Amino acid sequence: MWPFNRDIKLKKTGLLEGFRECHCHLLPGVDDGVKKMEDTLAILAHWESVGVQEVWFTPHVMEDFPNTPEHLQARFQEVQQAYEGPIRLHLAAENMLDNLFPERLEKRELLTLWDNHLLVETSYFNPPLRMEETMEDIKKAGYRPVLAHPERYRYMDMADYRNWKARGVLFQLNFPSLVGAYGPDVQHKAHTLLEKGMYNLTGSDTHSPGFVHYYLDGKLPRKTVDLLRPLFSR
Repeated sequence: MWPFNRDIKLKKTGLLEGFRECHCHLLPGVDDGVKKMEDTLAILAHWESVGVQEVWFTPHVMEDFPNTPEHLQARFQEVQQAYEGPIRLHLAAENMLDNLFPERLEKRELLTLWDNHLLVETSYFNPPLRMEETMEDIKKAGYRPVLAHPERYRYMDMADYRNWKARGVLFQLNFPSLVGAYGPDVQHKAHTLLEKGMYNLTGSDTHSPGFVHYYLDGKLPRKTVDLLRPLFSR
């Protein structure tokens, strides 16, 4: 163990040994994430070196990136054919709660994480119309809503977070938030939500090789690492 009061780089904490990554944009050329297959393979190789065991690709599905399950599955098969390492790869999606989402939900055109966990997001600045009704519709359809990176939503405060938790919505932490990847306000929110035990899942939301190096070299206090261990071991 490291000295009691000393911060430690994320890659030295051991948190990533056996880790299941549940939010990343490694499917090349389908959204604002990785563009080239070689970058996807480079990131996977780097994750191998720190012990990541399982990766769920979660490309955006939204009005700006109207990806269909068929298109994403075809692209994912190309990655599976190109990748020869030990990490287990899976395909899901990050679904924007936009005007097209109700139609996708009705048609069941959704790619989910394990056990029907459905990763969803909203605008960072404003909640979508009928958000409460939409979350209820998701649950009625048999999915378990997982709100991606709640610490990044500027319109949410602690009362909002408590409301969503009471409604059975799970929270997914972007752990790079804890090392300041999105600025000090998001960093403070992430630490607060972590300390209050609000998170259920964690992922990196990786979009590029450079981002991987940024957060792996980011430093965390020992207290934060201890709070993260249950999330990383799930």
